[in-house]
Amino acid sequence: MNIVILAAGAGKRMRSALPKVLHPLAGRPLLSHVIDTARTLKPGRLVVVVGHGAEQVREAVAAPDVQFALQTEQLGTGHAVQQALPLLDPSQPTLVLYGDVPLTKASTLKHLTDAAVEGRYGVLTVTLDDPTGYGRIVRDQAGYVQRIVEQKDATPEQQKIREINTGIVVTPTAQLAMWLASLKNDNAQGEYYLTDVVERAIEAGFDIVTTQPDEEWETLGVNSKAQLAELERVHQGNVAAELLAAGVTLADPARIDVRGTLECGRDVSIDVNCVFEGRVTLADNVTIGPNCVIRDAAIGAGTRIDAFTHIEGAQVGAQVVLGPYARLRPGTSLADEAHVGNFVEVKNAVLGHGSKANHLTYIGDADIGARVNVGAGTITCNYDGAFKHRTVIEDDVFVGSDTQLVAPVRVGRGVTIAAGTTVWKDVPDGMLVLNDKTQTSKGGYVRPTKKKS
Repeated sequence: MNIVILAAGAGKRMRSALPKVLHPLAGRPLLSHVIDTARTLKPGRLVVVVGHGAEQVREAVAAPDVQFALQTEQLGTGHAVQQALPLLDPSQPTLVLYGDVPLTKASTLKHLTDAAVEGRYGVLTVTLDDPTGYGRIVRDQAGYVQRIVEQKDATPEQQKIREINTGIVVTPTAQLAMWLASLKNDNAQGEYYLTDVVERAIEAGFDIVTTQPDEEWETLGVNSKAQLAELERVHQGNVAAELLAAGVTLADPARIDVRGTLECGRDVSIDVNCVFEGRVTLADNVTIGPNCVIRDAAIGAGTRIDAFTHIEGAQVGAQVVLGPYARLRPGTSLADEAHVGNFVEVKNAVLGHGSKANHLTYIGDADIGARVNVGAGTITCNYDGAFKHRTVIEDDVFVGSDTQLVAPVRVGRGVTIAAGTTVWKDVPDGMLVLNDKTQTSKGGYVRPTKKKS
């Protein structure tokens, strides 16, 4: 099978410099969703027709199995498919999809292609309560398709028809070039419609078959930001339904966004307004508080993530406690039973088993052993203005509050660091480290006061 995806339109109603097919749905371009679905059908040739913003589109979806055809002028869907013809295998049927129709299920397309075997011309249709704006499927008294009439060209009687053309078709490829070459643009839009090929196929004696999708939203396209937002909620609703069916507890299925893949173990609980991006895995008994953002991360069993925690590119062990208001940046690895508390940021660092940093702390480019307590206000000073350096803290170290560790530095096992200490030299095992300080108390001091008016 050949698959052609039409992705050349400018999308003027989007009011954006970004090509329409690159606007994101669930964190990925609309076109990427269509390509992924197309791949499930295992096409021999996969061709994307580009036009507006062609280079951007190519860069966004380039892959070894994707070929591109250029439509320099947007003269209609028939003209667009014509540009792809030299890249197609004429011995195989061609399925035509659209880069701005992202939610069509693979099972729906398989049903259509199965119906259009042995040289039949297949059309995916849908029956709408309000068909305004869509091409109508005109049938004869016996129910056979005669033609497809666009809204602007339809008679008042034809406009009453509720069965509409989705634009998704399967066509014999060998005859397609001839049919496309015969198209005329004497219509309200002045364009060459792919829909007019149906009449050519009928005239040539080909059977026209139609199938319909399970859900109306499978055929909805994006022409405006409002429609994009509508499809985003449809998609997220579908994802939420799948999570619920898999046993995940969602505090409110309408308030979760999955912009990638989310894999959950048993008895996972997710509160409201959480966003999952990239590839995220949650093991058994993970609890996610409200308003968390988790991107490209693996969370171990029994871990609790409290409200407003942000995690990106991190590995989190089992029985860990995170947040509220914690931030894990890329390269972070937390061992089992670690604690990272409110307003603590960890970047490119390892926290060992049972280690804790519970308050107002920055840990960057560090290797921290097991059972280390990091006091409030501690900073690893890892950047010298040009290069990053590592801090190493071995097992069972106690770091007092308001400590600065100036990397590169190593703190040995069992060391105690007094509050307010700046550590810039390596510390041997078991030592108490502090900066010598003098505290002075003076009598007779009068605190300034404001004069009463």
